[in-house]
Amino acid sequence: MLPGVRVTPDATTFVVRAPAAAAVTLCLSKRHGKHEALVAMERHGDSWVTVVPRDCTGECYGYRADGEWAPDRGLWFDPAKFLVDPYAIELDRCFVQDSALGEFGADTADLVPRAVVTGPLHEAIVDAPLLPRGGLVYELNVRGFTELHPDVPKGQRGTVAALAHPAVIEHLKKLHVHAVELMPVTACIDERHLPPLGLANSWGYNPVAMMALDPGLCPGGVAELRETVTSLHAAGIGVILDLVLNHSGESDIHGGVLSLRGLDDTSYAKEPDGRMVNATGTGNTLDFAQAHVRQLALDTLRHFVRHCGVDGFRFDLAPVLARGPAFDRHAPIFAEIAADPLLADRVLIAEPWDIGPGGYRLGMFPPNWLEWNDRYRDDVRRFWRGDAAIGELAMRVAGSSDVFGDDCRSVNFLAAHDGFTLADVVAYEHRHNLANGEENRDGHHENFSWNNGVEGPSGDPHIAAARANDLRAMLGTLFASTGTIMLTAGDEFGRSQQGNNNAYCQHMPIDWEGRDRELEDHVAHLSARRAAHLDLFHAFPDDGQWRGPDGRELRAWDWESTATSGFSFRLGEWEGGVAISIDRRLRSVTWRAPGDQL
Repeated sequence: MLPGVRVTPDATTFVVRAPAAAAVTLCLSKRHGKHEALVAMERHGDSWVTVVPRDCTGECYGYRADGEWAPDRGLWFDPAKFLVDPYAIELDRCFVQDSALGEFGADTADLVPRAVVTGPLHEAIVDAPLLPRGGLVYELNVRGFTELHPDVPKGQRGTVAALAHPAVIEHLKKLHVHAVELMPVTACIDERHLPPLGLANSWGYNPVAMMALDPGLCPGGVAELRETVTSLHAAGIGVILDLVLNHSGESDIHGGVLSLRGLDDTSYAKEPDGRMVNATGTGNTLDFAQAHVRQLALDTLRHFVRHCGVDGFRFDLAPVLARGPAFDRHAPIFAEIAADPLLADRVLIAEPWDIGPGGYRLGMFPPNWLEWNDRYRDDVRRFWRGDAAIGELAMRVAGSSDVFGDDCRSVNFLAAHDGFTLADVVAYEHRHNLANGEENRDGHHENFSWNNGVEGPSGDPHIAAARANDLRAMLGTLFASTGTIMLTAGDEFGRSQQGNNNAYCQHMPIDWEGRDRELEDHVAHLSARRAAHLDLFHAFPDDGQWRGPDGRELRAWDWESTATSGFSFRLGEWEGGVAISIDRRLRSVTWRAPGDQL
């Protein structure tokens, strides 16, 4: 039987997978009631089933599983643990971290959220995705993006619904955003080490239930997300969800028993000696070689398309989806997505690396997948820092054919949630992550950044001017590049994280009042120019159309030398196309199109 909860007017059926359990109990209660009914479930193969003879919509539930407690053999059965349904769609509250979650015999009923029986859900309108090739993806953290927005009502700030506010949509349209990419909005839990430091996870990349929306970010549940998607679609803006399908917040062997671990620990990948595979840096990795794990992931994708109408997904640490245990570019998950009528045409974006063996897989995903291109990020930074030759930059600007061949599948970006903000790239040479409580050891060491003479904030007008020029040069490069492009929220107006390049546990909401409006207007102008000629940015430039910035023909040594100041190229036909010139010496990126110039 298919896992999850199914409601009819006369009955509610509960199904949960727990193949090694000796017994499973359904715990059912009213939404705010203290009395909990305990219902013994019956085994049906690898699953446990019970039918309650009424419509349970609005009631809360969870499970307790009994059996052997032998963590060294992957058996974590403890009837004291209240367990969240892996197929939960709505939770009554947020997760909280507590040492009792991992202690055998410690009852967790007061710690763990209850799933809410939702009943049949409304279906969304599922149209063609709203991200054209060459379009602009705008990555944002829902809470940080809207929490301080002065035009959004206070009660709505920090939520998914705030994204549908006219002032927010006006900003997105000003930037000619084609699709927003929402950092995780599903329910997550803080890492164990954060609460003692007085910190919390602000990014959401530590989920427990794949389908359940975070009650803090999306208090209106599925309906709130669906209505927000509808409003953004009406404005011509698509919605991409950043999903974490590679691990769960139950962490390593010292972590809590919250859901899968207490029901079906076989879902986690194991080494031959029984140790948990750690291809994610979290101590555990879901095993996509197993059909039931892929089924949970596919059902999650279908749920968000069918009931929320989203345009696509960005997959965190995407090689995990194709591991079994090694990465397989022909892994079953790819064919299963491609064969699914709801998923086949969705926007699919891979973060093409994990930390497992052979985990860097840029350019190796299916032809219909887009991929985050960190080589673009690094080579653009290196060029403007002064230590990359123009040939390296030209390859990235032209769509990275050395990586993707004839398919222009690159998602070009200068900065993302993970790493320095764009403004910090030109203001800090080194990471400043002491606030994270890990003695500045976390985060990337090499950021290809520079500080223009002073580390961090400076009141020197010459340094400020140099940094402003560098920002405009890099942004000009991004908007002149072939392929899909991505901008992280706030980078269009100089957002800083004070040099922290791993700010997952630092709550730094966007300062809308103090933003650099001049830089914002500049980015809006660049984006308008690109949008007006978008059809030119999803094909590789003609090899014969490259010149030096002064128009002269470039020789081999020019392309290989860091002394060459730049180059120019043309997109499209000589008449009706766009001519672009990049000059490192002048810190400039200029455009010429019929009838205008930048």
